[in-house]
Amino acid sequence: MKQQIEDFPAFKVNGFIALSIILALAIFGSWQVWATIQGLIEVLGRSFNKVEDFADLTEMGAWLGATLIVVVIPSLSGLFTVEPNQARVLVFLGSYVGTVKEAGFWWTNPLTNKRQVSLRVRNFNSKILKVNDAQGSPIEIAAVVVWQVVESAKSTFAVDDYEQFVAIQSETSIRALAIRYPYDAPDEQSIPSLRAVPDEIALFLQKELQARLEVAGVEVLEARLSHLAYAPEIAQMMLRRQQAKAMIDARRQIVESAVGMVDEALKRISEQQIIDLDDERKAAMINNLLVVLTSEQNIQPVINTGSLYT
Repeated sequence: MKQQIEDFPAFKVNGFIALSIILALAIFGSWQVWATIQGLIEVLGRSFNKVEDFADLTEMGAWLGATLIVVVIPSLSGLFTVEPNQARVLVFLGSYVGTVKEAGFWWTNPLTNKRQVSLRVRNFNSKILKVNDAQGSPIEIAAVVVWQVVESAKSTFAVDDYEQFVAIQSETSIRALAIRYPYDAPDEQSIPSLRAVPDEIALFLQKELQARLEVAGVEVLEARLSHLAYAPEIAQMMLRRQQAKAMIDARRQIVESAVGMVDEALKRISEQQIIDLDDERKAAMINNLLVVLTSEQNIQPVINTGSLYT
């Protein structure tokens, strides 16, 4: 089973304190080297009878020089800075030894490799993908994903390139979303669609992405569709279908409202006893009212002035 690497704090020392100690050692070492050189010059100015003094000075200078090179100079590479919302992943001889997330100036083991990882919030805008929805209709879809690294060790060691990993997995999740839902559904109450329930779609996309990006130590803050349309080859046909559906729905609402108005008018005439209508006249009145209320054009009234035979 693959071992999961978890973040933990790394060993670190305040950089200003470490720099002060390194400078103090450098100054002390330089002073000792200078003193040794001065003593060496003094010995060389005399006769070479005191070989022991010359050997002692040379040995002391060699040790101080080695100390300066081995201790002071490499220690400078242990200094590093961490900016806000950034982290440093420390690796020592191939082993993960911790992460530094606190912003500031720090010093650690100079032999460690310090890899910088950004913890800032980032956006990924996917390109427009052409896929088939749940009903097999070709559609164009794209999304914007807001994400950030929360576990720097996983993002460094679990995947090769976590930014590329986020991009590929985001496009895979968008395709899975399009296959799961239809672009539009006739009954929005029973079958959710990409167009009708944007909040549900965004939540599903976020959960799908989080499950895929968990291995890379990435948290998905938000994921929403940024583009949704039918493919160009069926866009006109689908637009006509939507227009027809909208017209039918409008007609249905008009007829239902007209029937309600006619029923209310007949009830008020009967309750207030304005006129006594038989079934034939009621049918004629209902017909005329429905024609007036449902017609798209202005109705020209016809006035009955009476019969020629009365």
